[in-house]
Amino acid sequence: MLLSSILIVFWALTSVNAGTIAGEYRRATIEELTPVQISQFTPFTRFASAAYCSLEAMSLWTCGADCEANSDFMPTATGGDGGFVQRWYVGYSPSLHSVVVAHQGTDPVRIEAIIADVAFVPTVLNPELFPGVTFPVLVHGGFALQHARAAKAILSAVKITIARHNATKVALVGHSLGGALALLDSVYLPLHIKGVEFHTITYGLPRVGNIAFANYVDKHTSLTRINNKRDPIPTTPLQLLSYRHPSGEVHITGGNKWLACPGQENPSFRCTFGSVPLLLVGNPLDHHGSYNGVNMGDGC
Repeated sequence: MLLSSILIVFWALTSVNAGTIAGEYRRATIEELTPVQISQFTPFTRFASAAYCSLEAMSLWTCGADCEANSDFMPTATGGDGGFVQRWYVGYSPSLHSVVVAHQGTDPVRIEAIIADVAFVPTVLNPELFPGVTFPVLVHGGFALQHARAAKAILSAVKITIARHNATKVALVGHSLGGALALLDSVYLPLHIKGVEFHTITYGLPRVGNIAFANYVDKHTSLTRINNKRDPIPTTPLQLLSYRHPSGEVHITGGNKWLACPGQENPSFRCTFGSVPLLLVGNPLDHHGSYNGVNMGDGC
């Protein structure tokens, strides 16, 4: 309890308040994505959705519409059980010339996954997995524990896939809790694999760490985090606990416009932070989708 209390105090000292965020981004330009730009995300959306399918379907790549949309994909490895360890898969997409790593989001009927979501006491990153990424970087304890359980297996599968296909690009994808795991992968994998380009695409991403973590992500990774309409999940855990999103938001509006919102937590009503200022005004149904016609997990 004492250690947790100390971490929470330090966590608060590394945060800024919402007024500071508003001052930083009030005049920033919000740009609308073109239909061509939006369509370029669809393969990654399908990959994220496919992570909700069974291990057998993922390993054989017979997971219905999500697999059919990326029909040339070649799986390398799969893992997880959907609760204690979220399901994941690694493979290669010839059409994208990229290794793909995908993580399952929360299964609402698995208590282990729900416990991971609510275990939001901050923690430092495991120095064995994240060498050199030290305090004041702090992250959600439940997400960090879930990530650690599969980290080494995923690292091995990514290395094998890169070597097998002479790949130079790696895409990390996930929805909800799966997005949080993908974001942690975006910090973890480049510490152990050099000479390739990483990019992370998440959907309905909850806050994963404090401002020091968000700043680290901004400096060291390439992230696009897509939020749908009034999805409340990206507003959790609360800022009162000093969580902070990295930059890279694309917000889908009620009119289905895709807007690139600059800054870490843009306060414009056209972006998530402004359109869902309180958790209770969000719409949980928006978390599922649609993301340009794709509803997470429905393609299985």
